[in-house]
Amino acid sequence: MSIARAELQSLPHAVFLHRIADPLPGRARDSRLGQGAFLALRLIDLLAPEHESAHPDAFEYQWAATDRFCRDLRGVSTEGAHLQGLVTTAGAAHRHRDVRLLTPALFAYAHFLEDSLHLEEALDVLDTVRGVVGGRLADADAVALSLRTGRVNRKRHRAHANGDRHSEMLSQIGRAMTLFGRGNLPEAERRLAQVAADARQERDRAAEAPAEHNLAAVLQHRGSPDAALVHAWRAFELYDEERGQLRALNDVGIMLLALGDATGAERALSEVIRRGTMGDNAANATIELMHCASFRRDRVGFERYRSRCEELRTDMPPNILADYHLKAGIGEARFGRFGRADASLGRALKIAEDAGLHAMVFKVERIRHGLDACEAAATAETHPVIDSDAVREVSESLAQLVAQPV
Repeated sequence: MSIARAELQSLPHAVFLHRIADPLPGRARDSRLGQGAFLALRLIDLLAPEHESAHPDAFEYQWAATDRFCRDLRGVSTEGAHLQGLVTTAGAAHRHRDVRLLTPALFAYAHFLEDSLHLEEALDVLDTVRGVVGGRLADADAVALSLRTGRVNRKRHRAHANGDRHSEMLSQIGRAMTLFGRGNLPEAERRLAQVAADARQERDRAAEAPAEHNLAAVLQHRGSPDAALVHAWRAFELYDEERGQLRALNDVGIMLLALGDATGAERALSEVIRRGTMGDNAANATIELMHCASFRRDRVGFERYRSRCEELRTDMPPNILADYHLKAGIGEARFGRFGRADASLGRALKIAEDAGLHAMVFKVERIRHGLDACEAAATAETHPVIDSDAVREVSESLAQLVAQPV
């Protein structure tokens, strides 16, 4: 081990700096996110009991610098939004002198890292909860901390038990998604299909589940929602933890709606809500249920779900908030309220532009430019239902799932 490497290991939260020290090709964004996580957690360390006597200006100076860095990351990805949330919450905890305010944001970020299979990083965040909030944790949160730490450790030990082959497959998934991000969808699909097949042969569900889930995303972007649906449902069946299951189930709902099966989509999305999920899963599912209601021209249902979205919007990161206003605008247009539709799409466009969500900007602009033609035609949409044995099988399995008691 080099001296620089040894010094890196000795730093608190050094696990996040490995993204900078060992950057993968084409992963500059990941390096920036690693640096942002390191800075945000070092800031939170200043709120630990042993630093209570520190000069308040020390925290304010570090908070301002960290906020400037992480503010630029909030629109980059979901992780960036988590980091900006941590910095904002740290400022509130400092002002109110209550470190317990940090708990929900730290738990949410640890969940995100666990779902992304960054297990060492997830443990680091959970250790931060223990070190900074510590004895001030509510009883329920203390129990949750122990359970979550144990779950992450079990996943980590299982990964080690599976040997280097497991890590290799996870790395292959990451490289395939890098190709996906660069627009090489055929090669990303080929590689993910191979990883899924290899993981299935080796009975490594922890690798097969994300391979299937990411393969579904690639196929969806390639314009094959029927093929994508089968893989998303397979991922749902493979995930061991509920959070992964619900993310896959949310995607199943989106794909069923794209196939014209609004009833099946509502079953899947309602199941996500029924299981009491929080955070991004709940927001996404509620937005999609609003979208289903407008698809079926159910104005009462549309307004009901839009009202729920309004209650959740303060906690939505920019990518989800832009999606909400986009789909609210589409709904308004479906009900013939084109002035409201244009206003909602305008809000979606501004949020996307401010957050640097370029793909969303193009999507909103294209739909907004088509409003005039929709108003002039004033005709109902037609959505042919794509029917196949595989799609019917998923729909039937979903109907059986929602019939089961919680």
